[in-house]
Amino acid sequence: MDDSFSWNPAPESGITMQWMEANGQKLEVATAGEGKKLALCLHGFPELHYSWRHQIPLLVELGYKVWAPNLRGYGGSSKPEGVEAYRLNTLVQDVAALIDASGAEEVTLIAHDWGAIIAWHFAILKTRPLTRLVIMNVPHPKCAQRELKHWYQLKKSWYIFFFQLPRIPEWFLGRHGAKRIKRAFSRMAVDKSRFPEKDLQIYADAASRPGALRSMINYYRALLRTPDARCIGDGMVDVPTLMVWGEEDSAIDIRCTDGTEEWVPNLELHRLPGVSHWVQQEAPEKVNAILRDSLG
Repeated sequence: MDDSFSWNPAPESGITMQWMEANGQKLEVATAGEGKKLALCLHGFPELHYSWRHQIPLLVELGYKVWAPNLRGYGGSSKPEGVEAYRLNTLVQDVAALIDASGAEEVTLIAHDWGAIIAWHFAILKTRPLTRLVIMNVPHPKCAQRELKHWYQLKKSWYIFFFQLPRIPEWFLGRHGAKRIKRAFSRMAVDKSRFPEKDLQIYADAASRPGALRSMINYYRALLRTPDARCIGDGMVDVPTLMVWGEEDSAIDIRCTDGTEEWVPNLELHRLPGVSHWVQQEAPEKVNAILRDSLG
């Protein structure tokens, strides 16, 4: 594990970096604020805790202690070997260990992309009590299972199947200084000005660390090769849930939001036209306004 931090926030930001032990892993965590009310922010692929840079100050202002970890395999965090180390139930236990370590009395789980897959699973299994769940641009697993039966979503999910190949995806994404990691943001984004080169380089540098891409892609391998994602019983989520969805998501069809209330009775859904999959980075003002109204 590389002991250098993958993000060095300015001192005036109020954000500090810490190493934390969780479920046998050493995780790189961006922290801010204090108190017994925790906002735990989970990033996606191929992101980092850095993807929450626009939301952390707001959450502190709203009275939260904020932790935004680099999930296992990302940035400077531990990168255990083997696909089995990245199965969904294991990732859920990483989150549980962070919550236990925080000593929080209230927990709001805020998650995007792969972080949201973990968060849905965490809430369905009732792994720890949650006060609030916030999901960005990932459908409830029951909706995802339904939509993957349709060609319009299946063709958007082509990369999941490509990632099942050995070694080739790591080579493909890692060559030329992880240039394709940068493209994942810049090509999918609607407002490309939100992703300047300096931000893209942070993601590329993190993906270029030894073992990082293998670990990141192993999330997808474990998703299809283990039964965890399918073992969710009735799929009911009994905590108040806010969904924020950029409508111009080229990886996940907007129809994946349809019918969510069947499994999430206390649902608040906000659709953002003209915004891509990278919703909290591309439209931070809109996302933050929604968070302020819902959590404030």
